[in-house]
Amino acid sequence: MMTKRAGLKLATALAALMLAGGAQAAEKLRLLTWADYAPKDVVDQFTKETGIEVEITLSNNEEMISKLRATQGAGFDLVQPSQDRIAGPQQEFGIYKPMDVSKLKSDLFIGSMLEATKKNTTIDGKVYGVPHIWGTDGLIVNTKAAPAVADYNDLCGAAVAGKSSFRAKRPALIAFAFANGMDPFAAYKDVKAYSALMDKVGAKLAECKKNVKFFWDGKDQLLNALRSGEVVAAMAWDTGGWKLNTENSDIKFVAPKSGALGWIDTFALPAKGRNDDAAYKWINFNMRPEIAAKVAAAAGNFTASNGADKLMQGKLKDQFAESFPKAAIDNIKWYPSVPAGLEEIEGKVLDRLKAGS
Repeated sequence: MMTKRAGLKLATALAALMLAGGAQAAEKLRLLTWADYAPKDVVDQFTKETGIEVEITLSNNEEMISKLRATQGAGFDLVQPSQDRIAGPQQEFGIYKPMDVSKLKSDLFIGSMLEATKKNTTIDGKVYGVPHIWGTDGLIVNTKAAPAVADYNDLCGAAVAGKSSFRAKRPALIAFAFANGMDPFAAYKDVKAYSALMDKVGAKLAECKKNVKFFWDGKDQLLNALRSGEVVAAMAWDTGGWKLNTENSDIKFVAPKSGALGWIDTFALPAKGRNDDAAYKWINFNMRPEIAAKVAAAAGNFTASNGADKLMQGKLKDQFAESFPKAAIDNIKWYPSVPAGLEEIEGKVLDRLKAGS
């Protein structure tokens, strides 16, 4: 009898441990995000307030979609793709799940930005993304070494031969299309026209390739090259330009004449995420102005949080004002949703560019 009782107690204890372990595992948020979007002090405060551990995996748009495609939307509870990378991949691969907007504290968001992002990520009446961080692609220029660089085509000019750089990614295709008098967004709905447009842009970039020091991939690689003078002009994010400007006043982020490219990184739910409740808590927590200001300071970009800008430090405000006078803001080309199939067209153009043919 004693042996049976002991065995029963042991079994009960083991069952309790397993249940406790399961509960503990459930209280984890698996976040797939960009560098600097989840700074340690913010993560620590969230865990302290909620008891939810945050497991962070850093990524970018291409890798996020690739990871979610490989698992059919499993492996993460919350992801942060740009708003133009939601509708197309969802229609093509089914990697996201609709959001329950009633679980979001909508008053914490900038209203116009929330509505615009919801519109761009809505499929069949269901919302798949809400805004978090926004910013632009444009030009980082050493104005002392390359004073004439004012648009993307100038990266191909003799004045910066061997000292310019851009990523061999789709933003370069879009930027150089606008710089050469084409409107890629207007061609989104016509696959044949878009393919022809991309071939023209690819030919332009192939000519420009001899002028490029390297196609940059990692942020640190580019920033270090700009610091050393190895590169004097590049297409890159505003945050990188503002970071370098704090170190060297000659290096500035410049909104190109043909228009900076505007992006919004979102919060989205993977199709097979296990902890939606923690995901909604993380979103609402991050939209609180005092938290959003901390994230913005780490990321170097502004957020969709209503009122967070008032808590930003003065230097970033000043840099933003210098880079973006009203005319430059009005000229921003905001990325719309990418229709299914277009990235394959772009991928072929980029493959040829990287291969040198």
